[in-house]
Amino acid sequence: MNKHIKHWFDTGMPFVWLNAGAVSVSVIMVVGLIALIAVRGLGHFWPSNIAVFDYYAEPNTSAERLMGEIVDEETVSRSRAGNPGYQGETIKRNLIKSGNRDISGLDFSWILDAGIKNISYPDDAVVVERREWGNFYGFLTGLEKDGQKISNNDRLWETFQEEIERNNKVFKEIRHVEKDLIGAINYKMERLRLKERSLELEGEKTPENLQIINQQREELQREYDSYTTQLEKLYSKFNSSSFNAITADGKKITVSLSKVVRAYQPNAMGTLDKTLFYCEKFWEFLTDDPREANTEGGIFPAIFGTVLMVIIMAVMVTPFGVIAAVYLREYATQGPFTRLVRIAVNNLAGVPSVVYGVFGLGFFVYFLGGSIDQLFFPESLPAPTFGTPGLLWASLTLAILTVPVVIVATEEGLSRVPRAIREGSLALGATKAETMWRTVLPMTASAMITGLILAVARAAGEVAPLMLVGVVKLAPSLALDGNAPFLHLDRKFMHLGFHIYDVGFQSPNVEAARPLVYATALLLVVLIIILNLTAIRIRNSLREKYRAAEQS
Repeated sequence: MNKHIKHWFDTGMPFVWLNAGAVSVSVIMVVGLIALIAVRGLGHFWPSNIAVFDYYAEPNTSAERLMGEIVDEETVSRSRAGNPGYQGETIKRNLIKSGNRDISGLDFSWILDAGIKNISYPDDAVVVERREWGNFYGFLTGLEKDGQKISNNDRLWETFQEEIERNNKVFKEIRHVEKDLIGAINYKMERLRLKERSLELEGEKTPENLQIINQQREELQREYDSYTTQLEKLYSKFNSSSFNAITADGKKITVSLSKVVRAYQPNAMGTLDKTLFYCEKFWEFLTDDPREANTEGGIFPAIFGTVLMVIIMAVMVTPFGVIAAVYLREYATQGPFTRLVRIAVNNLAGVPSVVYGVFGLGFFVYFLGGSIDQLFFPESLPAPTFGTPGLLWASLTLAILTVPVVIVATEEGLSRVPRAIREGSLALGATKAETMWRTVLPMTASAMITGLILAVARAAGEVAPLMLVGVVKLAPSLALDGNAPFLHLDRKFMHLGFHIYDVGFQSPNVEAARPLVYATALLLVVLIIILNLTAIRIRNSLREKYRAAEQS
């Protein structure tokens, strides 16, 4: 028996099974984690039913009424629940998203299960998503449109929806005029100011040049005045309607429809209506700008900033990493110095990322960016152009952070190319450079892509260095727009990783922000998977291409 066990251990099978078990447990844990994030995050967009609670906060007190969504429930000790007058060492309580922050000051309330007298789900309960102060929960009682009151109308709800839709269209027009049209004019006006300042520094501020600038400025001013007139008309339409409502405890409220994003009655919605509503909310999450301190709305600027930064980083890190690997493997003399460089490269991969952030801030932003401002943008000083954190410096910092991964992967690929291929190419009359460029590097392409995949996976999830070199809580404009030179590498940007940190740990309303943290984390994981799958597909196609070439 012992001999059989010893033989079994000698074959290495226990370690094979142990390794397989460890891999299986790791896969299960990863899938479970992603599933947990998906359930917690994606469930946020489903319209939950609205309940009206009649409850007693303490025994022998007057009943209170509250309306909202049941978000969570838990069983806690009496001391944690505030030592209420109900019996029991532990007490079950429910977390209710009650909204109406402008009225009660709180978005969430705890209700003791023992104190609930009655729960009802009225079909006419209304949820109103607002651009300020979060959700409103109550009952619609009337509308005011152009000074006329509309109430007790059979089409009150339909009219309410029509007015919201009309106001949202006006809101989109206002955003287009303010952000795109007037924003473009302000950008051109600033360029003219800088041009005038440049002429002054160069001693060419002549009356002729000033006349040209003033003519352009007057034309822009006329455009600006026409857009402001258009804005006044749009705002007069935007603020012409409001709705009247009453809360569950009888408080009346009047809210301008200019503050309303959408309104719905979840208790009266069927499964199909809720599914359509879910798709609408999820699409808004992907394509809209954030609002309410990033706890509502969408995260499109963060998605755009993450993808753009990763693309720029990949464009920068690949050539530098490949060149360094080719030199170390093919041209450098293999001796103590080369071995020392390889050790240094391997050690760089283990340096904490925040150290790279400090390096990027000191070298790229202050030294390099400040020098660029002095040489090429003196008219903007003392306001910095590249001497401040921005997209370019964030991409370069992450390129330095991930370049050791690309170097190591490329070197391993170069080592797998048989020496006979190099010698055959040289024997046919090719130079060493031609052999490297046309034969060796194409056969190493799959290894390069592997290094790039690892670099993208790490860079997309980094947060600490980006906090120092360019990422912000809310970027006023995207780094890519319609204003020349179209790609503005000096601008700050939003990032999904930092968005998760900001919403999860810096939000004043943690309970409201928690579902968005899960949803954003899931989106970041999916984005990394998509980028990696794209690179893997390219790598596999290159591998098959050159494998076929080798066989032929």
